[in-house]
Amino acid sequence: MDQLCKKCVKLLQDFVSLVKRIASSLIQNIKEYLILISKCSCLKQKGSESRQLYNPVLQPHEKETAREFLQHIETGFQMSPFGKDSLEALRTLAFSENPALQQSAALYYLHMSQHLNIQLPAEHLEPYYALLQSSDMDVYFLLEGNMNKELVVQMGLLEPILELLESCDSTVQCNSCACIMTLAVSESNQEAISSAGVVPLLALANSYDPRIQQNAVGAILNLTRSERIQQILCKEGALPILILLLECPDSEVQYYSCTALSNVAANSQHHEAMLRVGDRLLLRTLISLLSSSVDKVSCQACVCLRNLATNVNIQAEIIAMDILPKLLTLLASNNSDVQQASVALLWILSQHPANQDTLMQEEVLQNLGVLLLTCQKDPAIVGLSACIIKNLSLFKNVQRIIESPCVGGLLQAILSTETQEESLHYLTCSLAELAKHEGATLHLLEWMNEPLIKRLVRLAGQQEHTELSFQAASIVRHMLCYDKVMSLLKCHLGEVQHYLMNFLNRQEIRFQQLGISTLGKLQEDPEFSSAFSQSQLMNHLEQIRHQTEETQELLKMATSHKGS
Repeated sequence: MDQLCKKCVKLLQDFVSLVKRIASSLIQNIKEYLILISKCSCLKQKGSESRQLYNPVLQPHEKETAREFLQHIETGFQMSPFGKDSLEALRTLAFSENPALQQSAALYYLHMSQHLNIQLPAEHLEPYYALLQSSDMDVYFLLEGNMNKELVVQMGLLEPILELLESCDSTVQCNSCACIMTLAVSESNQEAISSAGVVPLLALANSYDPRIQQNAVGAILNLTRSERIQQILCKEGALPILILLLECPDSEVQYYSCTALSNVAANSQHHEAMLRVGDRLLLRTLISLLSSSVDKVSCQACVCLRNLATNVNIQAEIIAMDILPKLLTLLASNNSDVQQASVALLWILSQHPANQDTLMQEEVLQNLGVLLLTCQKDPAIVGLSACIIKNLSLFKNVQRIIESPCVGGLLQAILSTETQEESLHYLTCSLAELAKHEGATLHLLEWMNEPLIKRLVRLAGQQEHTELSFQAASIVRHMLCYDKVMSLLKCHLGEVQHYLMNFLNRQEIRFQQLGISTLGKLQEDPEFSSAFSQSQLMNHLEQIRHQTEETQELLKMATSHKGS
């Protein structure tokens, strides 16, 4: 210091003072930031885990109260479920710091919800309100996980739960959202929840706490199962919130919001409002989600697009967004739910003629053929695949269809013993449509053998499913121009006569016409003609001819009278 001049000494002293002030301020700022961080909800879960190592010491009166209270529950509160003693005990346990005692209090409400169909007195709601603010998940589970959902509302417990949605405590908000989500499963509760819970739930759906956000969106999802509440949600601005949540990094939130939007999209009156958000943002996001690595998300995106695609104009927009490559990937998925959702979307797109040229790609037909061969136990996949092929079976497309695995897939599915009745109807409809085209019948002829003819004749002869019977008989009729088929049918002459007689006896004209047409064609063969001449078929055919002549005479009289 002796070597420094007065000016430098003064500067050095000022510098030291400055450092001391900065250090003091820095330490204070560090303390303040640490306090703020420690109060954040993201640390509360870990905090609760660490606190599990500490069990509050039970006071003697708490031990005795818990013992007596549980004994009351076990005996069913036969004497006085709402007595002063039980209320005092309930308060002691509910306001205790010990989670085990809180659980004992929660057991009381569980017992009441399962045994008493009455509203709780007001003084019994205060302990319940306290328990809802517990950080112990077992307490929450006892309160809501097992309680009778309808009786929770009847007992007057819904209002305090809704109030807690606006709590400043994130754990309380999380638990109350979870309660609402559970209660909203019940249809009878949805109306009560919607009257006061929609707006706070929508606000919490934007929470930065992923637990709160997940439960809030889950509750909104359950509410969208009601068409009336869908109207309320849309009015309160739910659509933009749910659509933006589709881009949330949390796959569970994506799934909940996508499912909620699927429910809303099932009602076509909401389509315009849904697409208005962000200039078709919904369509772009849903098509993007088809590539999600989470199967249930991509599956639900398909469902939502399918519900929107009931509108022909929306179909055109979906097709224009190059959806087909993504759909083909989903069709080849190992997850049956994903396959079913994607084939259902493809089916609804195939119904509109304007889309059929786009869908007539080799990869689409290949995938449909594979689905028919590998998913014969799944009636939805088999039935929808067959319907798509039927929709695409225009004259200009027949050659491409018969060159694909589709025809083989349809026939193999018909022959399979695992194929269900519901699927057989759609399979025969698809084949009957193809059989109208000469090029397709030539290809079908290559597949015709004893087992297939036997199967078609038996399907035509069963009477439980009339449409299935008609379509199977139609396939047989279209194939009668080939000697090979005639020869195969001779082994089943009795069964053929049986189903033809059934057709002639039916009141529907189309069945009679198909029966007569088939009978006429078969009689060109001497063996069939000889067999039919000795059966009741010809007598019945003569009766139909006579009735038809009488009908024609009556029609002639009626029309001539009108003319005069």
